[in-house]
Formats: sequence, C-alpha cells, structure tokens
Amino acid sequence: MTVPRAGLLAALLLSALPMAAHAAEPPAYDAALAAKFGADERGMRAYVLVILKTGPKPMPAGPERDAMFRGHFANMQRLSDEGKLVLAGPLDGVDGWRGLFVFAVADIEEARRLAATDPVLVNGEMVAEYHAYYGSAALIGLPDVHRRLQRPQP
Repeated sequence: MTVPRAGLLAALLLSALPMAAHAAEPPAYDAALAAKFGADERGMRAYVLVILKTGPKPMPAGPERDAMFRGHFANMQRLSDEGKLVLAGPLDGVDGWRGLFVFAVADIEEARRLAATDPVLVNGEMVAEYHAYYGSAALIGLPDVHRRLQRPQP
C-alpha cells in the first residue's frame, strides 16, 4: 500500500480531532479513563512521532539481516508491552521513509533513548527523525485493541 507523505501527516493530524465530533451523541466523559490515558481537558496528550528513514548502512539480505529484523520486531513488542510504544508500522519507502513509531512520552530525549534500543537503528539500517506530536489520548488504548483484532498464530 502506498501512503503519500502528505497523506500520512494528514492522517496523524486527523487523529488529533476528538472522535466525539463524529458521533451522533457524544459519549459520556470517563474521568477514570482520561486519567489512565493521561488525557488533558481536550482528551489529548503529548507524544513523540519518530520517522524511520533509510540509514547509511543497509544490511544485505541474509541471516544477519533476518536476525536484525527479528530483534526489531521483538523490541517493538517489548516497548509496546511497557506502554511506551503505542503505534508503529512500515511506510512505503518513498524518499527513504521506511516506518514510524509513536511513543507515549512527552520528551524527545526519552524517545531517543527508547529508539536507541532498536537493532535497525543500532546497525545503521535506518535513522530516526523525532517530532513532538499532540494527539488523541485514545492512542494509548490502541495496543490493547490491536491485540483483540489479531488472530492467534498457529
């Protein structure tokens, strides 16, 4: 699937709009959920968006590259399980844009420390670009919803 850069940015910006604006009847405010997700009075919170781009040291196909990417996926799972990584996925590779992370941290330095644990960054396969992002606090619940949608693997 091709995702133009402008489309990605538009999608991220649209996620910042409260979902109640699209509903026929606004849902009841849930103070406990807002507190759990770290929502402000608008139902929003700070994140760090990380754009992963092609790095200076692409690794050739083979067992080492396979191991690096297994480590990449394991690292993302660990960060998600810790509640730090709320969204991740590949991009189309156009202009070297390879993927993205959204970290549930307010500080770019903390996002840098978390991203530095990823084998694709450690090995120079990819480099990271960091941006402060203000979006819906509902993103915090995304990993749990995703687990409910993912079919068990045999």
